[in-house]
Amino acid sequence: MRSQEEEEFIAVRVQDPRVQSEGSWNSYVDFKIFLHTNSKAFTAKTSCVRRRYSEFVWLRKQLQKNAGLVPVPELPVKTPFFSLANEDFIERRRQGLQQFLDKLLHMTVFLSDSQLHMFLQTQLRPAHIEQCVQGHTPYSVTDAILSYASSNRGWAQEEEGGTAEASLVPVPYESADSPTPQLPLAQCECRFEVGGPENDTHSESDSPSESKD
Repeated sequence: MRSQEEEEFIAVRVQDPRVQSEGSWNSYVDFKIFLHTNSKAFTAKTSCVRRRYSEFVWLRKQLQKNAGLVPVPELPVKTPFFSLANEDFIERRRQGLQQFLDKLLHMTVFLSDSQLHMFLQTQLRPAHIEQCVQGHTPYSVTDAILSYASSNRGWAQEEEGGTAEASLVPVPYESADSPTPQLPLAQCECRFEVGGPENDTHSESDSPSESKD
């Protein structure tokens, strides 16, 4: 059993920041999250989604609600205004989000949270994720993840040029016994949708030159 646990891994990478809706007052930056794992905790073993900072803020808030006294890792500092052309700032944010997910996936307590799985392995909006985990949708969490995985698998491999998995650094987790998420998808937006302003519980009012977190 011990050797089997040591062979299991979760590897995640935050990369490819892109300005969406460039030139409009609703401009914002999102990031690609590529995940590869053989962990039993995950329904899909490979996934690729795009998320913006405010969605990470939502995720951390939801995880803290469910974690009780267990502290959730910190996100990079929120900045009221920044220029979308500031590449150094965007890179620091990318690194901060990478560190956030690396720490999160080291902690077994969070691997059983359905909202984390849907955040990483579907392109559903935060509001729809909440509805799904509360049982207010005609589809389950597992359905949502599998549907998105089947529609997104080829895109993820194409984006990575077929070599991404080898370059990822595995993130080990504490236990191989973390339960598989029992969560809700189906007719939901399982197609790839870049998160727009309406995708966020925390709205952002972004201009082409300045972005409001």
